[in-house]
Amino acid sequence: MVHSTRRSIALAASLLVVAGLPACSKEGPDKALSAFITAWGNHDLNDQAFMTPDGRSLAGTDAQRTLTGVEGDLEARHPKLTLKGKPVSKNDDASAVVTVAWPVADNVTWTYDTTVNLHRSKDKWKVVFNLKTINPDLETGDKLTVKSVSAQRADMLDGGGQPMVTTRPVITIGLVPRSITDIPATQKALTDALASVGTTIDLSDLPKRLASVKSDQFVEIITLRQEVFDKIAGKINSTVGTVTRKSTQSLAPSAQFARALLGNTGQVTKEIMDKNPGKYKIGDVVGLAGLQQRYDDQLRGTPGISVVVPKPEGVPDKVLFKTDPKAGTVIKTTLDVKLQQAAEAALNTDTRRSALVAIKVSTNQIVAVANGPGVAANNFALVGQVPPGSTFKTITALGVLENGSATVNTPVNCPKTLTVDGRTFKNSHNEELGNVPLHVDFAKSCNTAFASLAPKLGPDGLAKTAATVGIGVPWDLGAGVFTGKVSANGSAAEQAAAAFGQGTTLVSPVVLAGAAAAIARGQWKQPTLVSDPAPTKVAADGPAIQPASLDALRQMMREVVTSGTASQLKNLPGDLRGKTGTAEYDSNPAHTHSWFMGYRGDIAFCVFVENGGASTAAAVPIAGKFFQSIG
Repeated sequence: MVHSTRRSIALAASLLVVAGLPACSKEGPDKALSAFITAWGNHDLNDQAFMTPDGRSLAGTDAQRTLTGVEGDLEARHPKLTLKGKPVSKNDDASAVVTVAWPVADNVTWTYDTTVNLHRSKDKWKVVFNLKTINPDLETGDKLTVKSVSAQRADMLDGGGQPMVTTRPVITIGLVPRSITDIPATQKALTDALASVGTTIDLSDLPKRLASVKSDQFVEIITLRQEVFDKIAGKINSTVGTVTRKSTQSLAPSAQFARALLGNTGQVTKEIMDKNPGKYKIGDVVGLAGLQQRYDDQLRGTPGISVVVPKPEGVPDKVLFKTDPKAGTVIKTTLDVKLQQAAEAALNTDTRRSALVAIKVSTNQIVAVANGPGVAANNFALVGQVPPGSTFKTITALGVLENGSATVNTPVNCPKTLTVDGRTFKNSHNEELGNVPLHVDFAKSCNTAFASLAPKLGPDGLAKTAATVGIGVPWDLGAGVFTGKVSANGSAAEQAAAAFGQGTTLVSPVVLAGAAAAIARGQWKQPTLVSDPAPTKVAADGPAIQPASLDALRQMMREVVTSGTASQLKNLPGDLRGKTGTAEYDSNPAHTHSWFMGYRGDIAFCVFVENGGASTAAAVPIAGKFFQSIG
C-alpha cells in the first residue's frame, strides 16, 4: 500500500508540467488547498492534517514546527498567499501553484511561486508538506535570515543648491580594556585632550563600563569630526588603550551650524524602534531631530534587503531574494551658508537663549535661522512664543496709518504714566515726551502714547493689522514654526497693553522678521525655508500696503536708527531701518526680553535675547555685529 501511495505522489509530481487537466472528483482538492492557504497566511498550521512526501501522516503541530523553524527573521512577518490559476489533479494526486508575497521589510516584499502538492486517501485530500512547500529552494537545516545594506543618506542643500549637510569623515575614539594598565590616567588623558578642543565628556563611569565587557571588546567613547580629531590626534594616539575607527556621517559645515533647525543623525533608539515595529534594525542610522528627523524617510533612502540562508565561514550564503539599496533624495533649503555663519557669530558671545532670523526680501527666502550657543539645540528662532514688546508698535503704527486715524505728524501725547480701566502704564525710565508727533513717539518708543492709540484700532484692529503682515496666520515652512497669537477683543486695559506689545500677544523671531520683510517689500508673502519638497499649504499673500502708509512707516523706522532707540547703529553703512523692543514677561518689571527687528537693503531681520534687558544692551549690538560682518 505504501508503494502504491508513493507511485501516486510521484505521478502527481510529473503532472506539474501538465496544464489544464480537469479534476475527477466532485469534492476535489480545493477545500483542503484553501484551508492550507488560509492556515499558512495566519501562521497556524496546528489544526491541519498533512502527509509527508513518502506517504506518512504528518500532524499539523509538526508542520507548524517545520514552518517556524525555517522562518528565522521572518517569523513575525506573515506572507500573503494567492492561488495562481486552478489546481491540476489526476486520480488521487493534485498540485497547485501558490504565489507567496512575504513582507521582509517595510515596503519590501519577497514574491515567489511555490508548488503545493496534495494527495487523496480514503476520499480525503491532504497537503503533502515539507520544506519545499514553503519555498522550492529550501533544504534541511536551512533558516531564513534577513540582511540589509544601508543606502547612501542624501545631502541637504543650501539656497544655492550646494551641499550643506553632506557625508563627512569622522573618527570614533574607543578603548580596549585589556590594553589599559591605569584607568584613572586614561580617564584624565582623554578628558584633558577633549577639553582642549572644547568637548566636555563625563568618564566617571569608565571603570564600570570596562569591567562589564570582554577584555578585547571595543568600548566607544566619542565620535569627532576628522578636523577636530586631527587637532588632538597625537594626544589620543599616545594614550594607552585607545583605538580609533574611521567612518562617515551626514554633517553640517560645523557642529553649531543651524543645528537646531537641521538636527542630527545617530543610531536608532529603542523608543523609535518601538514606535515603528519592523521598520528599523539595531544599528540603523536615522534622523533624531530637526529636518533630519522630519525628512528621515526621504533622506535615508531605501536600504538594500536580502533574504539568505547563512552558510559556514568560507562558503557563500544562499541568496533567495535581494534588492539593491536606493540612495536618499536631497532636501533643498533656502539657507545662505555665509549669512548663517554670520548670524551665529553675532550670537556666540552670549549664553542666554537668543536668536537671529534673516530673510532675503527680493526672493522671500529665509537665509539664516540662528540660535545662540547656550541652547542651540532649541529652535527658538522658529518656535519661540514670547511677548514682542515695543516691536509691536510697528503693527499699531501700521494700523492707524492704514485706517487714516493718524499720520506721522499727528500729535500723540506721551505722559509719564497712563491709566486705562484701572491699570497704569508707564514708560521706560519714567520718560515723558509731552505732546509730540507720532514719529517721535515711535522713534523714542513711548509706551503711553501707543497705549492711547488702542481705541483707534478697535477691539480686533490690532489682530487684523497683524494678519496682513503674516502674524497670527498659519504658515507652512516645511519645518515647525509658531506664527503668533495676537490679542483681540480684550478689555480696554488689555487693548492698551497689546498696542505696545504686552498683554497676551505672543510671537516668534521669524514672524517678526517676516513682518519686517513685508514692510521692506510693500506686501507680505509667506517666507520660504524648505523649497524641495515644496510645502503644500503656503499662506496666501497679504494685501499691498498703501503707499502713503508704507512711506510713513519706513520713515519712522529709519528715525529709530538715526535719532531713536537704535541710534548706536546710526553710523552703520547702509540704510538700516527698524524697531527696538523691551518686553516684560512676568510681574517683575526688571525681567525683560530684548528685541530688534527691521531691514537693511535686501535683508530683513529679527534679533531676540531672552532676559536681555534693554534692547540697546543686547539685541541692537547683535544686529550691528551681523550687518558689519556681511558688509
